[in-house]
Amino acid sequence: MNEHSHGPGRSAATRAVPPLRAVLNRVFPDHWSFLLGQIALYSFVVLLVSGTFLALFFEPSMEEAVYDGSYTRLQGTTMSEAYASTVDLSFEVRGGLFMRQLHHWAAMLFMASIVVYLLRVFFTGAFRKPRKAQWVISLLLFWTGLVASYTGYMVLDDGMSASGMRILSAILMSVPVVGSWLAMSVFGGEYPGEVIIGRLYLLHLLTPVLMIGLAAVGAVLRLRQKPAQWPGAHRSSTNVVGQRAFPQYAAKQTGLFLGVSAVLALLGGLFQINPIWLYGPSHAAVAAALSQPAWYVMFLDGAVRLMPPWEVTIPIGDGYAVPPLFWAAVVLPTILVVLPIAYPFIEARVRRDRREHHLLERPRDAPARTASGAMAVTFYLVLTLAGAGDVLALTFHISANAVTWAGRIGLVLLPAVAYWITYRICLGLQQHDREVLARGVETGIIRRLPDGGFTEIHQPLAQPDDQGRSALPYAGSAVPKKLNHLRVLEAVEPASPSTPLDRGVRRPV
Repeated sequence: MNEHSHGPGRSAATRAVPPLRAVLNRVFPDHWSFLLGQIALYSFVVLLVSGTFLALFFEPSMEEAVYDGSYTRLQGTTMSEAYASTVDLSFEVRGGLFMRQLHHWAAMLFMASIVVYLLRVFFTGAFRKPRKAQWVISLLLFWTGLVASYTGYMVLDDGMSASGMRILSAILMSVPVVGSWLAMSVFGGEYPGEVIIGRLYLLHLLTPVLMIGLAAVGAVLRLRQKPAQWPGAHRSSTNVVGQRAFPQYAAKQTGLFLGVSAVLALLGGLFQINPIWLYGPSHAAVAAALSQPAWYVMFLDGAVRLMPPWEVTIPIGDGYAVPPLFWAAVVLPTILVVLPIAYPFIEARVRRDRREHHLLERPRDAPARTASGAMAVTFYLVLTLAGAGDVLALTFHISANAVTWAGRIGLVLLPAVAYWITYRICLGLQQHDREVLARGVETGIIRRLPDGGFTEIHQPLAQPDDQGRSALPYAGSAVPKKLNHLRVLEAVEPASPSTPLDRGVRRPV
């Protein structure tokens, strides 16, 4: 691999190169975890292409029509033009079903990759100054993508999306004081109204425009700042070690884009998803049994199921009762939006950290942050499992009430347990690294001592100094654990001022 490093020692001629050449010479760190954001980007490109094709044939109208297409089981059925056009798109447009499924799989991959990307940024501390704005933009991309996916699911007007539409109406109605007015305004009258499909479709078209704008702002910020990189040999806060944008990095990204497109094409062509012709048209009074939302919104369904039937009365007039749905479906999502956005600022204030950070942290080196992230992930997973409570009860032949209470208890206890376990694991991993730095790498060779005891021989990681000591200080970088991982490299920059390194010491990786 050809590696390059850009640092403060660049010549005046290099600093004065034209903008295009500067972009082509930009160095990007080479690590697999940095590809997660690109996977989200390339799946979004596939979403735009497939969505443009689908928009040519979709009719966002709630006007009733009698189906007379090629799918015989629905012939003579009264349905909305939105649902009829989607069925026709699936069976009568050449390549229509493939494009529908490609679009759906691309949406699933986009949401999954951006979630994993956000987890990588959080657990490695890549959101710290000067990248707080990039963290906020990434979170906004996630929530905007969730709205785009939800509206795209709703506009099909099939029997499955009818359940989601009914839940949306109930959530709007649960808002104190203005709930009834809000629901009537959104639906254009009493549920289900006659305009909601067109409005959701318009929102579905506007969200990609907003996402493109957010992605463009994020790209500009990334170009103005140097990339964050893992600590290691020759890496510091003043340079970047990796591959140039052209040709190495560009070739790798081209291959990744083609690979993502190929995988999505295989999924769209071989694996059926969202067969709306089996669900039938939407009916306001009909709910499908065991219907489940998409995985990325199932936590909201789980929160609604676990919320106890507690009503809070607001002293307005004769008293206004706030339904439990409001706390689970409005207050909780609001907290989940605001808290991650505020976290970088909260952590910087608590740690009194105003420095710029261009080196990532291993999760074990920030145990409080890692434990907090594990607690949040556990909270989310419990809610997600609760969203499938009816399926779990039916599958394992247990009481649905027992599943609900297990979810409530787990939602209170499991996040705290996850925090404690993760925190202890991080401290244990740090201690193990310090032992390797102090004693060396285990060789597997056992030596018998003169007194009859046995001891294992360790390979020191550095040459002894003048006083015969070979222990190395803890620096927050990866420590070799096996003999075949040993190679001597230059000292790396410390992860924090509390773990200084002596310059000039040759270190292993």
